[in-house]
Amino acid sequence: MKERSQRCRRIGDQLRGEISSMLLRDIKDPRIGFVTVMDVEVSPDLGQATVYFTVYGSDQEKADTLSGLQSTASFMRREMGRRLHLKRIPALHFRYDKTTDKGEHMEEIFGRIKREEEY
Repeated sequence: MKERSQRCRRIGDQLRGEISSMLLRDIKDPRIGFVTVMDVEVSPDLGQATVYFTVYGSDQEKADTLSGLQSTASFMRREMGRRLHLKRIPALHFRYDKTTDKGEHMEEIFGRIKREEEY
């Protein structure tokens, strides 16, 4: 079981690198903002991959980016099939990673506390 999780992690890292590269060079969808691919989790059977991303902007810009990414999933999968030497390229599912938002919120709270202590 441990070997399988290492394999999934390694394949996820490969996919993350390729997706990031495609977003920089190959994808020209105007709905997609400045995206950072945070992580890719691959299922044990290698059939599914969840791509966690962040993007700065309003809720509407985040929703537009998600829509744009979902529309490019089949293109990305086809390209990764050509670029990576894997028997099976997983189906891609995109999810917004709220970790950055939570971190910014925490910084805001700590900043507010610090300002209150200074008074």
